[in-house]
Amino acid sequence: MALQASAFPNGFVAGIHAVGWAFIVPCFWFLDRLIAVCKSTTLEQSQRLEQECYLRPLEVFFGSITFFILFLATAPLAFLGFLLWAPLQACRRPFSYHREIPSLPEKATNKGFELTGKASFVFASANLCLLPDSLARFNNLANTQRRATAIGQCIVQGISRPNIRILVDSPSSCGTLSPSSSILPTVNSPTYGATDQSSQQNPRALSSQGLRQQSDVPWEISPLFPANVDILCLEEVFDKRAARKLTNILKLEFGHILYDIGVYACQPPCRCSSFKFFNSGLFLASRFPVLEAQYHCFPNSRGEDALAAKGLLSVKVLIGKNQKQKRVVGYFNCTHLHAPEGEGEIRCIQLEMVTKWIAEFQAANKQPDEDVVFDVLCGDFNFDNCSPDDRQEQSHSVFEEYKDPCRAGPGKEKPWVTGTLLEQPTLYEEDVNTPENLQRTLESEDLRKRFIAPPVPKADFPLVYPETDQPWIGRRIDYILYRESSISKQCRTEIEEVTFITQLAGLTDHISVGLKLNVVMDSDSADE
Repeated sequence: MALQASAFPNGFVAGIHAVGWAFIVPCFWFLDRLIAVCKSTTLEQSQRLEQECYLRPLEVFFGSITFFILFLATAPLAFLGFLLWAPLQACRRPFSYHREIPSLPEKATNKGFELTGKASFVFASANLCLLPDSLARFNNLANTQRRATAIGQCIVQGISRPNIRILVDSPSSCGTLSPSSSILPTVNSPTYGATDQSSQQNPRALSSQGLRQQSDVPWEISPLFPANVDILCLEEVFDKRAARKLTNILKLEFGHILYDIGVYACQPPCRCSSFKFFNSGLFLASRFPVLEAQYHCFPNSRGEDALAAKGLLSVKVLIGKNQKQKRVVGYFNCTHLHAPEGEGEIRCIQLEMVTKWIAEFQAANKQPDEDVVFDVLCGDFNFDNCSPDDRQEQSHSVFEEYKDPCRAGPGKEKPWVTGTLLEQPTLYEEDVNTPENLQRTLESEDLRKRFIAPPVPKADFPLVYPETDQPWIGRRIDYILYRESSISKQCRTEIEEVTFITQLAGLTDHISVGLKLNVVMDSDSADE
């Protein structure tokens, strides 16, 4: 699909859409505040206890009445806006595109293949829970707009730092290594309780244990995003204002951003069997130019998940040229699967769609005069590799096509892996409310049991976890997979680093993940 800045075919349609949406926004905002005033996070509850504030019942009572009256008063205007907004969704492209011209042209390409025949690529994925504020509170998160700003700043801070590589043979062979503050930038605490500027004025250097080499895969639990991330995939960026805030911040590092990805209203058009109130929540930022992009919406969502246009985004990016001046490209795919527990059959069908759509996208966009150097699939799969309730998904054929560096086999993780889904009621406890504290928690099996979501048992069967002599890992539902069978024959791939990222502690209920791939191209066969 051709990439255009606007999701609409011309300015007139975009203008009518903007007018319709402007009519809807006041009513939507008052409804959002009506729900939000009645739902507190555990952080807000603890702050009221500390301040001995007993006016909460009055705040809820008068706030609810005020916002309800305003909601009713603006409802007619919203209905008029809906009549303008909904029909226009039939001609809307499934994403908006932002292109930022880099200050240095070489930042948009990777010269590694052209100069040396090898290059490293860094990918990261994070679920941000950037829902409207009222809905985010049901995940024990609030202040969506402030969180979006803080998250964007954290990501830029992490990926723009110098790339310092420390190898550790064993985590017990040394203590915590604290990089010099003259090398690493000082970092303000991104904890949820400190998202306002006045409480982020205490700079300190973040510590890192360095890369561990206990197995075939170098890995790290890091308080910072990996340096020089090439492609970033974000999930649950449902709020449009939050998406624009992220775009404005991340464009400093990523020249190509796809946001507001998905479809709205009746899908398929003119059929009301599935009305989409929210987009897919997917958000993609790339340093490399996006040559092609395609989005598909899952047709089999159910329950509350059917209100969002979850699906698959596939892109083809231009890396540069190889030593033979042949064009080098990569494929990157991101998705967010069905969420409710106990509905693995729906997720398996969605995985079948994902592999089918990826194959069709690559077949349609394959060119004979180019080399493919990576094929990555990532996102929030909403199932793990340890829960008895997820056995069906764990054995899916997608894991035969794509490699999961954290997986030892169906239902079995590698011993160094950590879960990525945090327990929502404890998001603001001291052990997990800063990047360093969350890092230490993930490195301790006893603490992981308190703060990482445990496996989901199968109905009517007692949970036995972990197995004898196996560590307690918890639910890892965020994945970055890679495939070698679809890249050019002369390319060899090896994992340079797997990262579990704690930099967004207190800002989301997921642990971010990163993958660094090293690709070597045989120049002698580059023309084959």
